[in-house]
Amino acid sequence: MTDNEKDNAQTNQYVSFVLCGEEYGVPILCVQEIIRYDTLTKVPQSPEYVVGVLNLRGQVIPVVNLRMKFGLEDRELDKSTRIIVVEVQGRIMGMVVDEVSEVLQIELDNISPPPPMGTQLRTDYISGMAKIKDTLVILLEIDKILTTEESVILEQASSSSSA
Repeated sequence: MTDNEKDNAQTNQYVSFVLCGEEYGVPILCVQEIIRYDTLTKVPQSPEYVVGVLNLRGQVIPVVNLRMKFGLEDRELDKSTRIIVVEVQGRIMGMVVDEVSEVLQIELDNISPPPPMGTQLRTDYISGMAKIKDTLVILLEIDKILTTEESVILEQASSSSSA
């Protein structure tokens, strides 16, 4: 590919992060900020994957542990653990990840549709798979990580904690 072709190639930027040793990415335009994991306020009767709420400059936001949400093995939090603050379906929420890697520029030509996983698995939140060198990055459709019902639960969790 010539330099001119590289300049004309359409790319998207993704914030990449690690969960269970696998690389994931979310569109950078959805990410508001990345913060160190801090103490969260637990919300009674919330789903297991909602690990609490966080007061971020006066705004109470719900925080979801993506390992738990995706049914992955849980692990101890450490100095690499981060909360990615994102906008999902018009709401602000935090996502706990093992570590944040980098911002990736991914050419659209390097993104493949997600492989069919059968009808038993919910994979609508995977927008594609990107091959970066020797690594596959799972690209997430941020607005589809939570179902509509789960979004309502998160909204209730954050509003009941701010009352």
